[in-house]
Amino acid sequence: MRNTRRARAIEKGSKFGRKQQEDTWQNAEVDALYRLARAGVRVPEPYGCFDGVLLMELITDENGDVAPRLNEVSMSAEQAREDHALMMHYVMCMLCAGLVHGDLSEFNVLVDENGPVIIDLPQAVDAAANNNARSMLERDVKNMSDYYGLFAPELRNSHYAEEIWALYEEGLLHPDVKLTGQFEVDTHSADVDSVMQEIKAALADEESRKQRLRDAEAGD
Repeated sequence: MRNTRRARAIEKGSKFGRKQQEDTWQNAEVDALYRLARAGVRVPEPYGCFDGVLLMELITDENGDVAPRLNEVSMSAEQAREDHALMMHYVMCMLCAGLVHGDLSEFNVLVDENGPVIIDLPQAVDAAANNNARSMLERDVKNMSDYYGLFAPELRNSHYAEEIWALYEEGLLHPDVKLTGQFEVDTHSADVDSVMQEIKAALADEESRKQRLRDAEAGD
């Protein structure tokens, strides 16, 4: 928050501060909606903010009624696998766009005749700037896998979060990556003693180097 008056007002919780906070959240959600739509993620189309209200596309079912949330939907195992794979692709595309949803669950996904639509994005975080981005992505993926796993139990044993984040860290993540959900998790414990010995050896070498410099300066 660069504007210090605005930041102080938000911190104090004044009427002006609450208004500024609402504007900040609305702007963040609108920005996230546009970014994710460009990245190929299904989200409601935003129409803008009017009198403090964010207007966006109404997601409906085939009868024109409001589309149900994912937690209200039952499905076959085959459909669960298909929709889960699509959601993992959306999570990957979000990260390709630099964002992590941060609160993704069966309560923040609508389902229309064309499949899942991700909603509620004001808390989306910048993956490169937030130290908790990885854990938030892991939680998002776990929530999705746990729900779809109610219908296809094997999905609970997949490792999409680890796979996606590893590709991201290696700079290999892009929207055309074919995810497998498989990842070899390193279960070996760190050899702390060896690391400490290497650190001590490096410190000793550095001290010896400094001593040689001091001896050389004394000889001059």
